[in-house]
Amino acid sequence: MKSKLIKIVALATSAGLSGVAFAHTITQTGSTAFSSFSAGFAHPFSGLDHLAAMLAVGLWSALTARRAGSDLLWAPAGFMVLLFAGALAGLTGSSIATAAVEPMIAASLLVTGLLVLTRWRLPGLMAAALVGVFAVFHGLAHGQELAGHSAAGATLAGMMLATAMLHSAGIGIGWALRQTNQWPSRAAGASVAVLGLTLLARLA
Repeated sequence: MKSKLIKIVALATSAGLSGVAFAHTITQTGSTAFSSFSAGFAHPFSGLDHLAAMLAVGLWSALTARRAGSDLLWAPAGFMVLLFAGALAGLTGSSIATAAVEPMIAASLLVTGLLVLTRWRLPGLMAAALVGVFAVFHGLAHGQELAGHSAAGATLAGMMLATAMLHSAGIGIGWALRQTNQWPSRAAGASVAVLGLTLLARLA
């Protein structure tokens, strides 16, 4: 029963990643959406790119960790720190690699999806750095949207909390899947990778 329940959860997650509307993916939502902590908190759940990336980072961390503890946190922590750094850069009006934001967001889905699919294990700092590179561009996208808004700080705080929760959800699902048949996690990883590849093709 437990094994069947885990498989159902994994399939539901994969289906959700494939079926959520492209509310934020590549073409950002209107600036009027950024007005409060609650709006910022809701935003990652309405954007397929952010939702998929956050869950995939958590999944990968749990699936490849050698043990419970700090091994689970390197990649999510690296993503969170550099996501915040990227958002701050965007808030200050920085145009750092603006043209690369959309391709890098799409590439982040392809790479994190492949990491989940292959369960490729990396040392903690390398894992944090790898996902962190992509996190900077996720942060830049959000920061540039929020620049000039009076509620930018509260909105960003809500987005960061939601991101942490999505990482935690991915970790929880990934940890439950560690000792089961590998196909549910591989299917989830493949779904995220295909999404990233599709977005990259749209940008070409």
